Amino acid sequence: MKIKTFKRLASSVLILFSIVSSVFQLQAQELLNGIQTNQAQAHAYEKSIKANMNNIPLEIPFFDDFSTSKVIPDQAKWVDRFAFVNNDFAVFPPNIGVATLDVLNEKGEVYPTASSTPFVGDYLQSKRIRLDSIPTENRKLGPSDSVYISFYFQPQGRGDKPESYDTLVLQAAYPSGELELDYIDSVWVFADEYLTANNIDTIFPLDTIYSPFGCNPEMYLISNQIYTWGDQIQLPCDSVFKPALSWKTLWHTEGSALSSFIDSTGKYFQQVLVPITDTLFFTDNFNFRFLNYGSIADNVLPSNRSNVDQWNIDFVYLNADRTSTDTTYAKLSFSERAPSFLRRYQSMPYKQYRSDPTNAISPEFQMYITNLDGVTHNTKYRYEVSQINGNQRFSYDGGNCSLDPFALVGFQTCSTGCGAAQACPPVASLFSLDFDRDSTSYLIRHYISDSTQTDILVDSVFYNQGFYNYFAYDDGTPELGYGLEPAGAYLAVQYKMTVPDTLQGVQLFFNQTLANTNNKFFDIVVWRDNNGKPGEEIYRLEHQRPRWENVLYAFHFYPFTDPMIVNGTFYVGIMQTELGSMNLGFDAANDNSSYNFFNVDGTWQNSLYAGSLMIRPVVGGDYYIGNPEISGNSSFDFSVYPNPASQYVKLSISGVADPAACQVSIYNLTGQEVFRSSLSETINTSYFKHGLYLIKCSAPDGSTVIKKLLISN
Repeated sequence: MKIKTFKRLASSVLILFSIVSSVFQLQAQELLNGIQTNQAQAHAYEKSIKANMNNIPLEIPFFDDFSTSKVIPDQAKWVDRFAFVNNDFAVFPPNIGVATLDVLNEKGEVYPTASSTPFVGDYLQSKRIRLDSIPTENRKLGPSDSVYISFYFQPQGRGDKPESYDTLVLQAAYPSGELELDYIDSVWVFADEYLTANNIDTIFPLDTIYSPFGCNPEMYLISNQIYTWGDQIQLPCDSVFKPALSWKTLWHTEGSALSSFIDSTGKYFQQVLVPITDTLFFTDNFNFRFLNYGSIADNVLPSNRSNVDQWNIDFVYLNADRTSTDTTYAKLSFSERAPSFLRRYQSMPYKQYRSDPTNAISPEFQMYITNLDGVTHNTKYRYEVSQINGNQRFSYDGGNCSLDPFALVGFQTCSTGCGAAQACPPVASLFSLDFDRDSTSYLIRHYISDSTQTDILVDSVFYNQGFYNYFAYDDGTPELGYGLEPAGAYLAVQYKMTVPDTLQGVQLFFNQTLANTNNKFFDIVVWRDNNGKPGEEIYRLEHQRPRWENVLYAFHFYPFTDPMIVNGTFYVGIMQTELGSMNLGFDAANDNSSYNFFNVDGTWQNSLYAGSLMIRPVVGGDYYIGNPEISGNSSFDFSVYPNPASQYVKLSISGVADPAACQVSIYNLTGQEVFRSSLSETINTSYFKHGLYLIKCSAPDGSTVIKKLLISN
């Protein structure tokens, strides 16, 4: 019997105690699950539902390192949306950003064809590419032109290992000689002509509207709305066909655990070069694609039929005049996400930071810097820190250093010569102590470059350092899901107050699952410390259920009916009152297992799994929303006036190329979203209750700015 468990975009079930015989008997256990529904893909798919009708072929070279696209593949290069573009699931990729293939479809749902025997999961298919010639060079192409496609790949990453039969495949396409429907072409017409010809003044829903002269006479539209004089109607005109493709497998590899992969290759990522030699491929309609096979648990374990078998792909490169030794790139890059500057947390309350800033800040941190070229580069590293909506600025210059190729030395080392100044830089300054603020945040930009080259090499990575009203060990991304067995089991996370403050409630993130299988009752519990483990219970909020926000990776706030003053070390966690995994968000990238505890038999134990539970205690006088972590440049701002407001507020934004693409949300102090729309100049606030609100503006790149808004009508 194949046993696999939930997993986010990737994850495996990790079981502390035994699974006995072919009959699955639940034992007391701590386990990690994968996500069954990936909100990131679903969110991006809804935003990108329109198909790209541009049929102009691409020209070589073709290259994508997935460093600029987010969630879905770059639609200028790829025709589908199945692979998940992310910074989290790969371990030590060549650079920031990979495409992850798994068993979730474009909406983030497990494929309906999923079974316990291997089935095709995701596709990552290129757009049409000219491989018959290079028009800019007026040059024909053929098998003798040494055309290669290369890429890096990694099984499992931080997710679930693919079994040996859960393979990764590369295929190439050539025209089969037949045609298939590509899309329906359309034209815009004024309703006036149709109304006049039919002696009517209104087109009603379900009326049939035939396409105009010059289009296929069999084309028509069944109206789904009312049209009248001056309205325009988009009508189908003709069917557009494209050459049908036949696919041929060029390369494949068997699945394995990441640890086994590293043992056999000596690397975290393996680069593959595949020659294109068949004359069938040298046409103006060449395509290639990756696909993966996956297999889920069988019907004996219906709650475990979820996402599994991840593969990570990076640095896809197709070009002519290459050789099998063409394995280097003139590129300096960062691998892994940028780190927090805090010693213990990813984010912490500003009041707690101010009370003990020296111990809150980490003395240094580690950057993973790579030289993917075949020659040594004179690298220069620096970081810049700027307070968002504030005045503090500071920076660090790591100077210059000779960095040998990654193939020879790996990442820049912290232990030799000038490498320490770049790979393990110090935190150059404490953050400001602004006692007139209850929260603040900083944008930290890291740069690596070599300006001595004719073509300057530079790469950057960003981190948002937050000081809001909550403690967070996690970075906001749930690579896995966490659960306990049996019912009545406890989990707890340790936190530490440096000065007394009010515990208002807790933010929790639960992964959404198929059919809401984790929609189970639980209690939220707070404990005092007992020699480094949870001790006396001091609060319990009973009969709660998982709640999900209609925002990507958003936590839900569970307010306490009786907020309490806490100080020193305390613990916050949950008790499962029902059987089955809760699928609580689990950040596998940041190991805080020493602060995670579980109790299934009356005894508290440290968690065995490296990572962070996505539990965020909220403290302070009132509940308010903090900025989410961002993965891009948030150097934009927006103004809100008048503030305080009565009947309306006016918004203006600067630093964004397309303000109309921004989204605006307003939250009350319980964390409830009370308003959302695309950016508009004026918002009617006359129906809002008197009080303090948070207004959030989100740019298309995912960055946000949050401001307070007082309504006093």
